[in-house]
Amino acid sequence: MTLLEQTAGKEISATHAAYLALRRLILTGKLPAGQKLKIEQLRAMLKTGASPVREALSLLTSDMLVERLDQRGFRAAPVSLGNFHEILSLRCVMEDMALRKSIERATPAWEEHLVLAHHRMKRASSGGGIPEFEDAHKSFHMTLLNNADSPILERYCSQLYDLNIRYRYLAAGGTNYKKRDIAAEHEEILDAAILGNSDAAAAALIRHYQATGGYLSILLSKL
Repeated sequence: MTLLEQTAGKEISATHAAYLALRRLILTGKLPAGQKLKIEQLRAMLKTGASPVREALSLLTSDMLVERLDQRGFRAAPVSLGNFHEILSLRCVMEDMALRKSIERATPAWEEHLVLAHHRMKRASSGGGIPEFEDAHKSFHMTLLNNADSPILERYCSQLYDLNIRYRYLAAGGTNYKKRDIAAEHEEILDAAILGNSDAAAAALIRHYQATGGYLSILLSKL
């Protein structure tokens, strides 16, 4: 089974399949930040045509995961301490706002979806592979926010989440990062949200992000 089939299944277009596969490779660092993305190499890797790869790279420029180089093709977007701090700052502000709105509008149905999303994330962390966990992890974080009834805000939060993933993979390789009890951090956010305590939930969410931020700031300053 090819990487495209693993990522996308048979029913979606070649361009969308290439987009999903390349996006995952960039987010997880398999295609490192700043690396030149050569059409022929990617076409051979994905076992698809040059056209779908080129179109997928164009789509990824809109996601800010790929940069177009004038007359020189594409490259995976570089990483930097400044870029990470901007992403972190925006996430803290926007997700604080979205989470408080979600809790303010809490319903039994939203709480049930949140508990289920958390359960799926825990199950994926213990028994699933990396793609399954990443999907479940994002689903949990976005479920925290999606009761805000603010589609534009939620869209920005989703994009910032994706931009942050590459930095989280950089952090996850270090021994200090692995000492964190991330499951307990998620539990704290969940419990406060279910109790309707927006101050505690928002504070726990921001601590969750800043814990990664503190470690990454040290790591990126050495690059």
